[in-house]
Amino acid sequence: MVEIKNLTRFYGNIPAVKNLSFTVEDGEILGFLGPNGAGKSTTMNMITGYLPSSSGTVVVDGFDIAQQPEEVKKRIGYLPELPPLYLDMRVKEYLRFVAGIKGVKRKDVKAQIDQAMERLKLTDVQHRLIRNLSKGYKQRVGFAQALLGNPKILILDEPTVGLDPSQVAQVRQLILDLKKDHTIIFSSHILSEVSAVCERVVIINKGEIKAIDTIENLENSIQANLSLSITVEGDKAKVEQLIQTVPGVVAIKSAEYIKTGTHTFTVEIRDDSVRKAILAKLIEADCSVVSVNTSKMSLEEVFLKLTAQNTGKKSLEEIFDEIGEDMDRKESKAAAERENKTPAEGEK
Repeated sequence: MVEIKNLTRFYGNIPAVKNLSFTVEDGEILGFLGPNGAGKSTTMNMITGYLPSSSGTVVVDGFDIAQQPEEVKKRIGYLPELPPLYLDMRVKEYLRFVAGIKGVKRKDVKAQIDQAMERLKLTDVQHRLIRNLSKGYKQRVGFAQALLGNPKILILDEPTVGLDPSQVAQVRQLILDLKKDHTIIFSSHILSEVSAVCERVVIINKGEIKAIDTIENLENSIQANLSLSITVEGDKAKVEQLIQTVPGVVAIKSAEYIKTGTHTFTVEIRDDSVRKAILAKLIEADCSVVSVNTSKMSLEEVFLKLTAQNTGKKSLEEIFDEIGEDMDRKESKAAAERENKTPAEGEK
């Protein structure tokens, strides 16, 4: 089990992660979702001990990472977003090197390496330099090193990056197979991948948890809203205005052009009674309804709603970018002033 309580990380006075608390049960695959700059990688690095927290605790299998870091690291296999590869090593040589670092017993090294290479389909490239491998194969080597030492917990940060669709399907199945012997935290921005392998998800935005629940419950949440797709023949502006006047319409999310005078509107509504009211309003206004389809909000829609940028606050990444741009401007200004400065009398 992994227990995270009030985990916080500051960079100067800027909070990157704020008071995160959640648990991962034994044998569970937990999805960790968030937009770029949300704090996912910072959280992963704190859980694995690569980055100290400013406050809060991480307890893995009963061991506190602040007090017993080596015990925690023995129990974690980590695949960071950028795998820690030595490009001038051959695949098998690198895996043997990692096994030594992890303290794998000499008698177990060959069996663990062979098993990891077989699982990741690396046997045919085991003697090749990592530098000469494709991005997809490099990602597989990174995954293989995470399996060495038979860790109880696997932390996978974007494990399918760089893989083709066939390889993604293989990794998805591998993750499901690993569930039998491992607890897994799976970070990804690909929502379909999370939906395919995870039982619960944590959604994080701007360093704060926005939701923790099963995918089914999240899809049924957000005030139980429904998504209505309705194709209508009629003036686009008129149809939008009619739909917006119906009580229970949350938002018109899109209006897709089909052909002249025909559009498909995607509308978020409170419940199915609103669908009936919209149809009645359009028919009354002599608008021809071509098709209607109602569905629950998908995980993607829930994710987008929970991480909507509607607070006006800037992300840590945006703040750092602005600081860097400001420093660049000041340096450019100073350089221009030095070039244009008249030499002192003694320098003429």
